[in-house]
Amino acid sequence: MAGAMIRIALYQPDIPQNAGTIARLCACLGIGLDIVEPAGFDASDRNFRRAGMDYLERASIRRHADFAAFEDARRAAGVRLVLATTHGATAYADFSFAPGDIVMMGRESAGAPPAVHAAADARIAIPVVPGLRSLNVAVAAGMIAGEALRQLRAWPAAGGAATEAP
Repeated sequence: MAGAMIRIALYQPDIPQNAGTIARLCACLGIGLDIVEPAGFDASDRNFRRAGMDYLERASIRRHADFAAFEDARRAAGVRLVLATTHGATAYADFSFAPGDIVMMGRESAGAPPAVHAAADARIAIPVVPGLRSLNVAVAAGMIAGEALRQLRAWPAAGGAATEAP
């Protein structure tokens, strides 16, 4: 898990189209993707494959049997877990991202459970207009990934992997 500028993690994703879109985002930006099972769909789901298109083969995707397995791998790598949540204490653009951070997105239907909140090293939010709940998870992942890469000056290289800009 260490070594990458950042990774996006999906906690038990429900909607294959969102997961496929995020996998495509990760492939295009040269960042890794972790999927914490159980997902609400199979990796062979046609909607997942359609949204990810031919980019899925270019994405660095790691699947974890459950949150405990994900946490074991994350802790062994010594990287922070940054939870994107509507209950975040810090606006994502005000947060200081660090190389190796894993930004976790909760389930579309239920967010992240208390155990994930407790394990997170930081909780960030995208401020939205009062009275509205949240953005689509794929849109939110793209916004946060873009901000993290901007802060880290880690733009995709011609070969597809994120590298530090001069």
